[in-house]
Amino acid sequence: MGYNCARVPPVQIDESARCHLVAFNVNADGLPDYVLRLYVAGMSNRSLIAIAKIKALCEERLADHYDLEVIDIYQQPELASQAQIVALPTLVKEQPLPLRRLIGDMSDHRRILIGLDLKADEVEGDAP
Repeated sequence: MGYNCARVPPVQIDESARCHLVAFNVNADGLPDYVLRLYVAGMSNRSLIAIAKIKALCEERLADHYDLEVIDIYQQPELASQAQIVALPTLVKEQPLPLRRLIGDMSDHRRILIGLDLKADEVEGDAP
C-alpha cells in the first residue's frame, strides 16, 4: 500500500506566522555584539559588586561591542516578572543566541566567560 502525495492539497503559509530571525550586529573582528541584562535588587553591596564585575569584564573582553542594561527589580518589578527572574543578581545574555542566565554575585570570572561563550582559557591567571 503506497501513498499518493499528489492528492494532498498544498499547505497555505500564513505570512504573519513566519518565524523571524533576530539579527545582531557583528563587529570588525567577526564577533557578534552582545546584549546583556543584569537584574539586581536595589543598590546593595551584592548588587554593586555584580555591576562592577560585569562592567569590568565587558570592557576588558567586549570593548564597545556590548549593550548592558542594569535592571533594579525594586524600580521595575514587571521586567523581572516578564523575564521570570527567580534569584538575584541574574545576568541574562540575550544576544548572541543561545540565551543564557547566570546567577550569583558574578565574582567567578571563568564561569561568566564560559556562560557568555567567550574563551575562558585566555584569561590571565586562570588555570588551563
